[in-house]
Amino acid sequence: MMSTTFDLQNVSEDYLVDPYRVLAALRAQSPVHKNTDGTFVLTCYADIVQTYRDPMIWSSDKRATFKPKFGNTPLFEHHTNSIVFIDPPDHTRIRRLFQSAFTRKALAAFVPRITSLVDEYLNRLEDQGQMEVVEEFSFRLPIEVVCDLLGVPRQDREFIRGWANAILTALEPTLIQKQLDDGNQAVVDFKQYLRDLIAYRRAHPNDAQDTEVLTILADAEADGKRLTEIELLHQCIFMLNAGHETSTNMITHGIHEMLLNPDQIDLLSENPDLIEPMVEEVLRYQAPIQINNRRANSDQILSGVTIPADTTVHMMINAANRDPAQFSKPNRFDITRRPNRHLSFGLGVHICAGNALARVEAQIAFQRLFRRFPKLALTIPAVIAPRLRFREVSSLHVSVT
Repeated sequence: MMSTTFDLQNVSEDYLVDPYRVLAALRAQSPVHKNTDGTFVLTCYADIVQTYRDPMIWSSDKRATFKPKFGNTPLFEHHTNSIVFIDPPDHTRIRRLFQSAFTRKALAAFVPRITSLVDEYLNRLEDQGQMEVVEEFSFRLPIEVVCDLLGVPRQDREFIRGWANAILTALEPTLIQKQLDDGNQAVVDFKQYLRDLIAYRRAHPNDAQDTEVLTILADAEADGKRLTEIELLHQCIFMLNAGHETSTNMITHGIHEMLLNPDQIDLLSENPDLIEPMVEEVLRYQAPIQINNRRANSDQILSGVTIPADTTVHMMINAANRDPAQFSKPNRFDITRRPNRHLSFGLGVHICAGNALARVEAQIAFQRLFRRFPKLALTIPAVIAPRLRFREVSSLHVSVT
């Protein structure tokens, strides 16, 4: 029944609560599943890896896909100019400019700042004896870091969350008109804010830090070309959005899963070197981004199913990360898991540019939290947001015991 009833445009409440069980059944019955709108849902690890590895066959360009959804709107402009939705050679040129922000030296410079922020949040937890993790920890850490990276003043950072949420929500498979309206207005406001910030930085160059990506991107060249204003604005919006949304979800899920599995906290306490595989297991077990998409440039065959040219495939990262053909006991949360070739940061030319920074944030956050509060406890059950593309814990209350 699953192979005939599953529709990504109209999922059940059961799916929103537990997508993994539903997708496991779909993978067993119809691993390349034709959706009601003619698109295909991919649930096998091997098929999704194949689509990631050949960007010339499997395009990330979303102009044809997004035109019916967004029309000639600011959301269309943004989501078709973001690096994640651009194919080579433009993708290659733009990504090259980003690399300066994520060198080993640049990341090392952020470690003291990340550590200081984490300790600040943990001091507050100790003083209060309790914490709502999302608002007071997992959102604040990555938004502070990515805003530092781009040179956004601290007093402006609360704006970013609202804009980011409205813009990213527009990527969900189904939307109401208000969500589209909010997303379009967010793009307009975000662009004007960045124009003003860039103008200020150029008028006051001595106020900028050497590591501020906004200044670097505005002045850098690749292949003899600078970013156009539209390219610059939308890459900055993308960095601010992606740089905190997925990291927030990763940190919240990590804390939640460890609290649900206290034996794993004991393992980490006994062997602090498990912090790296722990972060990878959090990413595998609860992928912050659950769905990615590609469009076939020619007729293709996956798992024996023909996918016609110009057809969109939905790459279910959450299903791939729990494919028993790739992961032993995939529904078990195990911080000792090695190897762990999850797909939560993508693969190939589109692998997340900020994945190293996200990993550093998570390692410092988890290590210092569970070292200081090994008996942390859930106060009430976590609230999981009813979203498809992003797996989000919207509320997580903890206390010190």
